[in-house]
Amino acid sequence: MVSPIDFPQYRPKHFLWSLDGMVATVTLNRPERKNPLTFESYAELRDTFRALAHTHAVKAVLIAGAGGNFCSGGDVHEIIGPLVRMQEAGNMQGLLDFTHMRGDLVKAMRACPQVIVSAIDGICAGAGAIIAMASDLRLGTVASKVAFLFVRVGLAGADMGACNILPRIIGAGRAAELLYTGRSLDGTEAERWGFFNRLCAPETLLAEAHALAASLAAGPTFAHAMTKRCIHQEWDMSIDTAIEVEAQAQATCMQTKDFVRAYRAFVTRERPVFHGD
Repeated sequence: MVSPIDFPQYRPKHFLWSLDGMVATVTLNRPERKNPLTFESYAELRDTFRALAHTHAVKAVLIAGAGGNFCSGGDVHEIIGPLVRMQEAGNMQGLLDFTHMRGDLVKAMRACPQVIVSAIDGICAGAGAIIAMASDLRLGTVASKVAFLFVRVGLAGADMGACNILPRIIGAGRAAELLYTGRSLDGTEAERWGFFNRLCAPETLLAEAHALAASLAAGPTFAHAMTKRCIHQEWDMSIDTAIEVEAQAQATCMQTKDFVRAYRAFVTRERPVFHGD
């Protein structure tokens, strides 16, 4: 059971939240340490994205970091230290509960119907790189540093779906290089490899990301949600099965009022105004 959240009045404890029209902005806000995550912030982000599946108040989501960095990953003192103590105590269940919670965040991001745009400047490492990876669209800057650092702390690159999702974004060979070595991509290389959809100047990054999110929120959001669902569901389908799934999806979209609005606007040579229904 997902707890309901009053998103217009939402005040999370472990990150900033703002709602501008139909665009919600999540700001990771520990700038003095490059916005690391804690057990509590993982859980609150997971619960937030789960709840987004049940609201009409938010049509698109923007994720950003405060202070010129996106996210440095899991906090070394508040997460890595306690995990080491669990390992020393033989607490395998505690370790598994933590890895499941982190994976559930990615599942929640994939399952929420809103398109998620990440605005990535500065450090984007470890779990921060995973949050960027799990977003639907990513804007970066030349100053960005993206790194899947798990191997640097003796862990597998197989983390939070990285071995499945990252190759689909940048290709298997490039993903293998990043996950085996833990090396960082600068913004130019990340854009060239396809991890970033485009590069922005640091001073305009947030505004451009918000404009992109706002344009999506003003679009046919029922159809956007259907596109997002099909992108994720069709990964393990045959082409013939995918074609059938998309035939049913498109026929469903043809029953929406937005479809009729678009047709009538075309006939009258006006710009369609979508309502997401």
